[in-house]
Amino acid sequence: MAYPNAGETRFLSLLTGSFSTPAGGNPTVAMVAAAYRDLGLQAAYLNCEVSAVGLADAVRGARAMGWAGFNCSLPHKQAVIAHLDGLAPSAELIGAVNCVVRREVGGMARWIGENTDGQGFVASLRERVDPAGKHLVLLGAGGAARAIAVEAALAGATRLTIFNRDPARANELANLINQRTAARAVALPWRGLATVPGDADVLVNATSVGLAPDVDARLSLDLDSLRPGMLVADVIPNPPRTALIREAEARGCATLDGLGMLVNQAVVSIALWTGRQANPVVMRAALQASLA
Repeated sequence: MAYPNAGETRFLSLLTGSFSTPAGGNPTVAMVAAAYRDLGLQAAYLNCEVSAVGLADAVRGARAMGWAGFNCSLPHKQAVIAHLDGLAPSAELIGAVNCVVRREVGGMARWIGENTDGQGFVASLRERVDPAGKHLVLLGAGGAARAIAVEAALAGATRLTIFNRDPARANELANLINQRTAARAVALPWRGLATVPGDADVLVNATSVGLAPDVDARLSLDLDSLRPGMLVADVIPNPPRTALIREAEARGCATLDGLGMLVNQAVVSIALWTGRQANPVVMRAALQASLA
């Protein structure tokens, strides 16, 4: 499908957006809007507050209005699958969707679930350290954690340690990694304070703890187990300097904020929706300005 350029006389915009709750702290709209302007596309990105009970109606509405696609964030990354027509291979392996794309198949529009979260994280991680041969520790086993675990394993990480409040969910993710990738994973119960193993190379907070507006929330984490030489990453983009990032820096750790993951996964999403390659430098600048 050809989408109108800004210079053409058209009155119909390309529609995309995000479905999540809470949605008010999601700055994705700022960077995607900047990317669309930079590409000269007549397009809109709508940040929508969508509750769990409203998800089915939201997907039907986007389908009826001819949206090109949309992002899914908490808590919809797995629930949205029931409302789609199919999954891309990576989304099927991960078992979660953060990007939905409309594709024309045999003259009919089909909604296909993709997962760009893990790709975005690995692209951001590689700016600091190559995951190949590394031991990653994940806090959480939800949609973002699953995406990161799978993509990190496919990128050559050799070991993964997964902490989660629900042991069954952590075990499920560990089994997925062990059965479908070359990496080895172990699930540990998250009771009380999680202690980072002494040989860990990278710690990733893949939970929503600390996400705006609840910026004062703290992870149940033994901060004394953070050590210099470790890279501590947080997937939360708002605020970029989470409590975890600040605590890790105070202990001499290298850190990676959530902006890089957010930018890189959006670059992939925009390419899927429009066929165009967005400029990540423009997008990160817009993100930083919106959060300043």
